Amino acid sequence: MGRLWAIIIKEFLATVRDPRARITLILPPILQLVIFGLATTLEVKNYDVGILDRSGGAASVDFLQRLAGAPDVGRVIRLRSPADLRDAIDRQRVIAAIVIDQRFDRAVAADRPATLGVVLDGRRSNAAQIVAAYLGQIAASVGSDNRATRRPPSIVRNWFNPNLDYLWFTMPSLTAIIGAVAGLSITAQSVARERELGTFEQLMVSPLRVSEILIGKMVPPMLVGLFNATLFLVASTTIFGVPYTGSVLLFYGAVIIYLLALIGIGMLVSTLSMTQQQAFLGVFLVTVPAILLSGYASPVDNMPEWLQVISLANPVRHFLVIVEGLFLKDLPAIDVWASTWPMILIAVVTLGASSWLFRARKE
Repeated sequence: MGRLWAIIIKEFLATVRDPRARITLILPPILQLVIFGLATTLEVKNYDVGILDRSGGAASVDFLQRLAGAPDVGRVIRLRSPADLRDAIDRQRVIAAIVIDQRFDRAVAADRPATLGVVLDGRRSNAAQIVAAYLGQIAASVGSDNRATRRPPSIVRNWFNPNLDYLWFTMPSLTAIIGAVAGLSITAQSVARERELGTFEQLMVSPLRVSEILIGKMVPPMLVGLFNATLFLVASTTIFGVPYTGSVLLFYGAVIIYLLALIGIGMLVSTLSMTQQQAFLGVFLVTVPAILLSGYASPVDNMPEWLQVISLANPVRHFLVIVEGLFLKDLPAIDVWASTWPMILIAVVTLGASSWLFRARKE
């Protein structure tokens, strides 16, 4: 225990000795949490829409008034001709242009189906799809209010996120994403720093066992990761108003396993690197695919099957399921375990490989 305590203190001091390193450990996660939480929005607001109205009747005026009064619409720009419409799309003055033909009001008055033409800017495909859904909702509300025989209104109820607030999705996910970046970067520098400073050989000839060296190098990133997880949990619930409905014990248990898996990957990158620059590039090589294959940007089910199989070796994918479930739907322990045991397997494999490389180097 004396040797183990000594290596833990040594690694912790090496991590926090530099004032710039201390700022790097604390300030970037806070800035990333605030900036990503406000910037990675799934909503489209203040978008401009063009209108080419060839009808001019009461129904088209009603539609225009509802469109102008929609909270997410910025400006409604009147277009005079198809050429004007094309120019507005080409110059990106509007993201969508609506064409109301001459038969629109007659069809509404006769209680027949009336159609609207919508031209979207495909260069901004994601935003255009969201705007198309918004416009479809406005058109559907106008159509239902103008029907001679009205149907009972449909009531849509969203479970776990009733108001579809994007922060309720992004903030729990950022706990996994930012935690992965910080955990991998800190761990990957440990062995590479020893080699670059010329102290790796001294470490190898010391009376420390390989397991003690690995544990000593794992403790500082584990403590930093737990601090960041606590910070994200408190900030998400108090500052951003995201509800936490699950068990706190399950959250911290999953965080510890998640950090072990990340530390194993970071330690493997570090043992394969000769310099800190190589370790940094190795972390970048691992982090970007881990985030893209996690299901944060796009659902895993939308990926090709062979990529879905590869993503099973990604701890970020499994932890995203846990953290989102614990925040929003009180994920039970059995479901937490279903996503925890793959991370345990990843940690055992990566830490075992790191230990083998250490032993090979020592021998």
